[in-house]
This record gives sequence, C-alpha cells and structure tokens, in this order.
Amino acid sequence: MSDPLDVIVLGVGAFTHGVMRALADDGAKVRAFLTRNYGHYGPRLAGECWDASQASSPLDLPGARQASLFLPMSLEWALKPWTAEVLDSGVPILCPTGEGLRLERERDCARALCERFGIPFPRSYFAANGAEALHYTRRHPAGYVLKNPLCAPNSPLHTIACETVAETEAWIRRVDDREGIFLQEYLGRREAGHIALVSAGELYSLVTNQEYKRAFDGNQGIVAGAPLGGLVEADPEDRYGLAAELLRPLLPWFREVRFHGPVQVTAMRHRDRWHVLEYNVRLGVTSGPMLSRMLKDPASVFLAAARNLPLRPVFKPGLRFGCSLTLAGYGYPFTSLEGPEVPVEVRGPFSCDVWWNEVRADSAGAPVATGHRVADVCALAGELEDAIALAYENIRRIRVMGSYFRTDVGRSLWPPGSE
Repeated sequence: MSDPLDVIVLGVGAFTHGVMRALADDGAKVRAFLTRNYGHYGPRLAGECWDASQASSPLDLPGARQASLFLPMSLEWALKPWTAEVLDSGVPILCPTGEGLRLERERDCARALCERFGIPFPRSYFAANGAEALHYTRRHPAGYVLKNPLCAPNSPLHTIACETVAETEAWIRRVDDREGIFLQEYLGRREAGHIALVSAGELYSLVTNQEYKRAFDGNQGIVAGAPLGGLVEADPEDRYGLAAELLRPLLPWFREVRFHGPVQVTAMRHRDRWHVLEYNVRLGVTSGPMLSRMLKDPASVFLAAARNLPLRPVFKPGLRFGCSLTLAGYGYPFTSLEGPEVPVEVRGPFSCDVWWNEVRADSAGAPVATGHRVADVCALAGELEDAIALAYENIRRIRVMGSYFRTDVGRSLWPPGSE
C-alpha cells in the first residue's frame, strides 16, 4: 500500500477548513500553513496547523520539502517573502506561475488576451488615477464596474458595481486610486461561472457555478467582499457553453505559457452572448471545498494538474449539485462596523458540512465569533433542490447575535444566464 499524499494547504478560514477535511476524508495526509492572523479555528479542527508564531515559511513545516503538494487558497502566496523559496523547492503547487498567474493578477492582461483571441469582454479601461478615470467616462458615458487593476486580498479598491453614469462619477471621486482604477462597462446581473483544470495542454471542465455576491435577499445591497451563497453543478460536458466560448479559445495561450492548474471564468450573459468579466487561477473560495467533496480522489487529481500531467477527473455518484450558505456576522458587509466577540450557539448535530471562518475557541474550547463571516454551510445532493434544502436546514442550527444569511439562494440567477 502506497503512502498517502502529503498536502500542505496555504490559507485560513472556511476555505482551508473545507479543503483540508475533504482531502483528508479521501485518504490524504493534510496540514496547513496559516497565512493570516485570524480564521485558525476551523483549519485546526481538520489537521495540524502552523501559524506565523511557529513558522516563517511553509518550508519550515516538518518534511515540507518532501511534501506532495502545496495548495494555496488565494493569490497572496505569490506576494510573500517566501514565494521564491517555495518555487525553488520543487514541490508542486496547485496554481499557475509566471505568465499564467497574470491571467488573474492583472485585469488588463485578461482583457488583452480576450481581444487577441476574439473572446467577448466588456468595454474596459485602465486609468492611472481618478482624474483619468473621470476623463475616460466623460468621453464614453455609461455605468461602469470599478475594480482593482491588480488582484490581491489587500487591494485598496474592491469591486463597486455602478449601473449609471452618475453613480460611476460619484464613486470614482470616493475610491482609493493609489493603484489606479480598472473600469469595466456594467452589463447587467445575468452572471455565472465555470471552473476547469488545465494540464498537459488540455482543458478539463469540472463545474458550472453561481455566486450570490450581493449582501441581501433579492440580490440587493452592495457586492460583498466574498459571496453570501453559491451553487455548483457537476458539468464536465460544459452544458451551458461557458468553457467552449470563454476558456477553450485560450488553449493556444495556455500551451504557449505552459499554464497548468485551476482556471475559473466569471461571465455575464449580455445580448445572447457570454462576456468574460474576469478569470481566476485558483480553486474558488465558495466552490473549492464543494468541488473537492464531489471528486473521487481529489488530491491525486490536483497533484496531477500541479505536475502538468494528463487528468482523469471522476465525480462521485449522487453528488451532482452543491449549495453553500454563508452565516455573516455583525456589521457585514460594511466591515468598518465591528462588534464584540460573542458566543456561537449550535442547536443539534449537523447533517452536512460546516466550515468555520472568523471563529476562535474560548478558554473552555467553545466557539466564539470574532469577525464578519462566521461560517460556510455546504450541502451536496443528486438534485439541486435537495442540496439547497439541506443547507438551509443546517444553517438554521447556528445562532450568533447580529448574524444573518440570505434566504433566497437558488431562487434567482439559476440556471446560468437567468436574472
């Protein structure tokens, strides 16, 4: 019998907790290097973890240079003091590097690639500062989505969806433009996504997904820092055409730059065509744990992609759909509002996955909410309605003062292309 794969997850919170548990339940040896100073409670429930007080680099973990795989949760791994050392170690990492990483890191790179390969992309412009952004929007009046030009968790500008000219001008005057402003014409709300793996020069479709990014029921409120809910559907046949129209045209470029690893496209249906909004090159925060649960032997599939080898992803029978619900804490999505730490009350055992986020254990070991996102509740089933019902049944077993969750996930924005 061969030794289990040794996977080191780089991250914190619910995503790290969920991926660690999914890989461990399928037989991998899983541990984590905690990259931020919060969100440690969940990962520590799933395996051994090291934080900054215990290790200054993932390579400080025992036997890390002989590990099978590094699995990062966000792009921040590529911006750390230890990034070059990790790359030089030769341990495979589930994320493109070099030119491939630019597909997500630099929004204008994605725009230019879409132009090169004839992929629809909203009218967009990189402005070096607010004054230049205002000058552009006055020459091309429309509603624009304001985005950070360089994607990173600590970017000074997070997405603001402006639907009119007046809203756009008002927010350009307000946002932090230290890194510039990426303007992308607003095309509506009929959004959807598709996640695939690229390896050995081929594209392997995995799931089509939806993220409920606005804070409140009815898709009202601002676009939150992370989604409040999500749906996934196993879709290796690409039944909605997102991969065919928006990912497969990039295959020559994927081969040119030896891109290998995850790729997610987020797209908008506009005038009967899909348009690229952005690409991501990592497992999605809401979709990654569910995808890991849906695949047979996910650690081996991820390792093969990290090594740029041909893949044979197989889905577990009976797990075609997934639903994720976020329990948001006091003040969210307005993160300038902060409350005290309060107890997390759990009423009865869970019958689906619950991944803890900004939570810590008190002196008695009981969970205490410490921030704006408390937990993600994830349910899988053969039918969409069953996954949604199971997720709602379980999230109602958690009570935290001032918390809330969306009650309408699945009632809009699905099937993909719907409003």
